[in-house]
Amino acid sequence: MDSSDPNFFTTPDPAIVQPSRNGQAPPLHPDQCPPRGSETPFQMDWDQQMKISESAQFNDQVENRGLLESSTKLKPQEAQNYRKKALWISWTSIIVTLVLAVAAFTVSVMRHSASSFGFAFDAVLDVLSSAIVLWRYSNAAAVHSAHREYMACVILGVIFLISALCIVGKAIHDLATKLLPEVDDFLYSVSVLSGILCSILAAVKFMLGKVLTSRALITDGFNSLVGGVMGFSILLSAEVYKHNSSVWYLDGSVGILIGFTILAYGVKLLMDMVPRVRQTRHYEMFE
Repeated sequence: MDSSDPNFFTTPDPAIVQPSRNGQAPPLHPDQCPPRGSETPFQMDWDQQMKISESAQFNDQVENRGLLESSTKLKPQEAQNYRKKALWISWTSIIVTLVLAVAAFTVSVMRHSASSFGFAFDAVLDVLSSAIVLWRYSNAAAVHSAHREYMACVILGVIFLISALCIVGKAIHDLATKLLPEVDDFLYSVSVLSGILCSILAAVKFMLGKVLTSRALITDGFNSLVGGVMGFSILLSAEVYKHNSSVWYLDGSVGILIGFTILAYGVKLLMDMVPRVRQTRHYEMFE
């Protein structure tokens, strides 16, 4: 190099990154380093995504060990307290819906109501689903058992399919034969009572199912909610028919709609739970 060059003794600009001999970039000049706490929005979003990803991986690891997410959220004493509440609400649901099922079947036969028949079948389904929840939480040591939970859901899915087919078949038959419903005070009483009681049971089951992360309890709550809707729908269709007899098909149409709703939920439940039963079949340590 020529020492006569005016840039020969010039100090290098610190803003220009000079590569080192070992191929690695030298550390930045202090003036070039960003101040602490000045993270860019991209970096903050990336950190949030990483936290969400780590949380999802942790939940997957918990599930892969045969446990529900509730095992990481509830203390042992809290879990047992909620388990007892689930048993209590299940017994209450069995007694209430069994009485309502008998009353609804009576209304269906005496008043030729497709909605009453649909509600009666749904009430029987509610009795069976509550009995399955009883089995699900009968073992205190299995309160967090994923395999037991998924088995209960599969049984509930099968019951949903059978119930839905019966409800839709009965409603289609009544529409085909143009069966006209009859309206009286007994029908009103059963409808109002069914709608109120089933709605209360559904709310309690949803709350407990969310705390225990139990799909079986939530499914049982959904069934109770459907029963409440059907109870009020009987009242609605009966009132409409009372004022306009030309809308005789409303009762059967409601029965078909509710039947297909139960059918769709049952299919979705089986599609979600059958693979999980297979994945957790080796984790039966709680039995």
